[in-house]
Amino acid sequence: MKTSLTCSIRSLLGVAAGFAAASLAVTPPAAAASADSQTEGIKTSVFATGLNNPRGLKFGPDGDLYVAEGGLGGEKETTPKECAQVVAPTGPYTGSPTGARISKINPHGERETVVDHLPSSQTSPNVGSSISGVSDVAFIGHRLYALIAGAGCSHGVAHTSNGVLRVRWDGMHEEIANLSEFYQTHPVEHPDIADFEPDGVPYSMVAAHDALFVVEPNHGEIDRVARDGHISRLIDISATQGHIVPTAIVKEGCNFYVGSLGTFPIVHGSAKVLEINGKGEIRVVATGFESIVGIAFDDRGRMYVLELIYNTPVPGQTSLGQIVRVTETGAQEVIVSKLPFPTAMTFGPNRNLYVSNNGVTPPGVTGAGQILKVEFEDKD
Repeated sequence: MKTSLTCSIRSLLGVAAGFAAASLAVTPPAAAASADSQTEGIKTSVFATGLNNPRGLKFGPDGDLYVAEGGLGGEKETTPKECAQVVAPTGPYTGSPTGARISKINPHGERETVVDHLPSSQTSPNVGSSISGVSDVAFIGHRLYALIAGAGCSHGVAHTSNGVLRVRWDGMHEEIANLSEFYQTHPVEHPDIADFEPDGVPYSMVAAHDALFVVEPNHGEIDRVARDGHISRLIDISATQGHIVPTAIVKEGCNFYVGSLGTFPIVHGSAKVLEINGKGEIRVVATGFESIVGIAFDDRGRMYVLELIYNTPVPGQTSLGQIVRVTETGAQEVIVSKLPFPTAMTFGPNRNLYVSNNGVTPPGVTGAGQILKVEFEDKD
């Protein structure tokens, strides 16, 4: 059946969650960060712990690291009479209006809650009960914005919507953009009906040109959210690329760079990096990857690609993710491997790389998420 050949970001994360459940049963969370540095002069260490399904992360103007957390999921349900449901096997969802949060981590690795009681939901157990809540954060000036992916009636959280929140310094917040409504009223050209999410599953967000740009993997689009909340579409990726499941987005120079997750079953080397200019024109700039969930550029303009999975997962195996650096010549080199379910990464002001690690855990597992620090001895 077609549903066995397609995969939203939630479905593949659910597959990872299923393996994580088996892994965490035998591996204490504190010991799960066993990443290997593959390149001389690179050191990896655990920077912070105690996170619940950490996802996108950005450094704020205060020098602290802000981390979006998928949260703990929930048990509330909605019915087809209330709203369109996510089709099986990914649905039906269950959720909670208060299961997710945003944390900030100071330079000493100490965690503090910025805002909590945000929506969190999970897929059907048939695809691993994958949890999502807050999927990313970004700053415009000194103002923090949060991207919500775990809300919406189709995700079991009635009277909520996926969208963008503006967060005040005291933790109070307001929704400025209702992405659920936009997705439902502005369909893409080639939606995958067998793998469709009515409320969308926005995964990554970047600030640029005094606005926010959001990637939605399931529909396959990038949308612009103005500071006043107005939403417009930058590009319908599905129109030219089909159902490639775009995930991570970064801004480098004048262009955006977007990675694709791909569909399930995973095809080795099928994921790619797209370059998209401000007019929404697209071209492929790098290929041969697997399940991309993060992209970052260093101060020399070199691209780093984070892969959630780079080999066929085996129950009980935790070392599935890796970081690949693309050199000036276009060659690809693995610099860190054996990352247990990484979900996002960013460079810090100290020119180290920070990775959300153990970013996919099953319901009932709390505090297993980590932030991994990758230090480069040669920073010239």
